[in-house]
Amino acid sequence: MTSAERTDQSGEARPRVVVVGGGFAGYNAARSLARSVGGTAEIVLVSPTNYFLYLPLLPEVASGVLEPRRISVSLADTLPRAVSHAQGEVDDIDLAGRRVRWMDPEGRHHTTTYDRLVLAVGSVHKLMPIPGLAEYAHGFRGIPEALYMRDHLIRQIDLATITDDPEERRARCTFVVVGAGYTGTEVAAQGVLFTRDLARARGLGDDAVRWLLVSRGRVLSGLDEHLGATADRVLRDRGVEVRTGDTVEEATADGVRLRDGEVVPTRTLVWCVGVRPDPLIEDVGVELAQGRVVVDATLTVPGHPEVFACGDAAAVPDPGRPGEYTAMTAQHAERQGKLAGRNVAASLRGGRLRRYRHRDLGFLVDLGSTDAAANPLHLRLSGLPAKTVTRGYHLLSMPGNRLRTATDWLLDAVLRRQSTQLGLVRSASVPLDSSSPEVPHHPRMPFPPERSAGDREAADPGRS
Repeated sequence: MTSAERTDQSGEARPRVVVVGGGFAGYNAARSLARSVGGTAEIVLVSPTNYFLYLPLLPEVASGVLEPRRISVSLADTLPRAVSHAQGEVDDIDLAGRRVRWMDPEGRHHTTTYDRLVLAVGSVHKLMPIPGLAEYAHGFRGIPEALYMRDHLIRQIDLATITDDPEERRARCTFVVVGAGYTGTEVAAQGVLFTRDLARARGLGDDAVRWLLVSRGRVLSGLDEHLGATADRVLRDRGVEVRTGDTVEEATADGVRLRDGEVVPTRTLVWCVGVRPDPLIEDVGVELAQGRVVVDATLTVPGHPEVFACGDAAAVPDPGRPGEYTAMTAQHAERQGKLAGRNVAASLRGGRLRRYRHRDLGFLVDLGSTDAAANPLHLRLSGLPAKTVTRGYHLLSMPGNRLRTATDWLLDAVLRRQSTQLGLVRSASVPLDSSSPEVPHHPRMPFPPERSAGDREAADPGRS
């Protein structure tokens, strides 16, 4: 279908804009574009799920604080009606022919043309050549992984309760998190509280649970020192073993081997060592820098004025750090998405494109219970004041489900968390090397195109 064949009620041709990706960047690009152009353009958002995932609260899903639908905001209910959603995984982008192809949840392929393209494909887990890592570790980037992790934590405590082997009990009650960035720090902070409550309720005692946070650098390295120091202190006060300057050298079904040679018996290895751009962009045919699509300050891809890129997959020049690119954070992705939408609208109208600028508003780290660390507008906060600011910020930032989320928080403060193990997501459904952590993979459904037959054969049914 060409743009000349797409007309509005007045008979005038409507350009088509395709947005690839429904994360912070893609969601905000589609929303800002729709608000700018209304019904004068056809906007198609292609993403694997029909919801926008508010990723910062994912650790609270895994620890039983929030139900998964609280942070899964419906695209249809929150995006303007001018945006149509095509659910599927994009597997081919033809810049010369201006075509995008994707596979829907039932394995059927679809193709559409575009007049403007926004690449907001986000990121996936960053893997390292560590023996056993892909087989025995699990990441933390989507609802399926959080649901699996929640069940897995409960299952390990339950199995530890019934075993007569003290060595097995210790291994099942030992949890190793690799990576002390945002995700790893919050997973360890929330997880130790959750599993300790489970162990206490099942008669195992407060000292039965052991958590290790392993990281090459300090906790929250790269952020304000106050955030890292506060998080480090809270973790250690809760009994988490913070192993900075260390790393995992090998993973097996029975445990992990650290760099100093120590072998830690465990059934749980959570991999939170950063992210890398979605591998889809490697085959698009544009210039890359550090694996990300090179763009100018207006988020336009050089040599392709009809293509824009934003978020984790885009190498956006950082105006505050000449010669460097913006960090891969939700804060940047959201702002870049909004600007991409406005600039696409301007390009359709022949207007002036704006350059990306940002002001550091500070960062927030939720550490569970009444603990948090924050530096809003460079004001250093910790404890309950930081917790209040953190939760207030999340409620304001979420595009929907605010009342339901606040209700879950209130219920968690007065009621014991539920420890029901649903078993909906198995280990093989959330492989660490998945190109789409948002979607669980099932043996009867096709894997994403870049996964080889060997990958499919290696996917095991999971460990108990």
